[in-house]
Amino acid sequence: MPLRSGTSREERFEERRTQLAQAALATLSELGFARTSLREIAQHSDFTHGVLHYYFTDKVDLISECVRVYHQLVLARFDEGLETYQDLDTMVAGVAETLQRTITEETAQHRLWYDLRSHSMFNEEIREDVREIERTLEGFAWRVVLRYAELTGTEPVLDSLSNYRMFDGIFYAALLDHMAGDPEATDRLVTQAGWLMDRICPQR
Repeated sequence: MPLRSGTSREERFEERRTQLAQAALATLSELGFARTSLREIAQHSDFTHGVLHYYFTDKVDLISECVRVYHQLVLARFDEGLETYQDLDTMVAGVAETLQRTITEETAQHRLWYDLRSHSMFNEEIREDVREIERTLEGFAWRVVLRYAELTGTEPVLDSLSNYRMFDGIFYAALLDHMAGDPEATDRLVTQAGWLMDRICPQR
């Protein structure tokens, strides 16, 4: 993708970082946090070590940007779907299909995110990046609940942060189960998500 013309040097720099992160995401998703370095990433991609080092301070900087870019892309797809739901049945079917697809088709990307999040407990460098990504995910989870509430004429009984942490818990468990070869992992995730949604937005 060419860089946009008419932008400042700083904007072009950030655009290039985003493009490199998008291109490196697949490699990083397979290698994981602990087993990789900028040099290792360069060896598994079309970029030289020098190019990566120019745009990213170290692997922590690159991985954080990769995870951030991935979530921007996937949440944009989710948000686009939210706008199309005109009734509850359509929303339930759409969310179920999207959850199952992202678990099965984007397993490595989700694994990289949880890998990064786990390392943030030991690495202060990435802690604020992780918190920023979590705030983005929290906001998305809340938009899903608000759309559900709108379609059912209800009000959420939980706050945004509690809502996110509950859904993150069942998603993380489903990812682990799927990676362990459990064929019912995604179906169970859909069932649990529906059960949670009904209780977060209870019918009077």
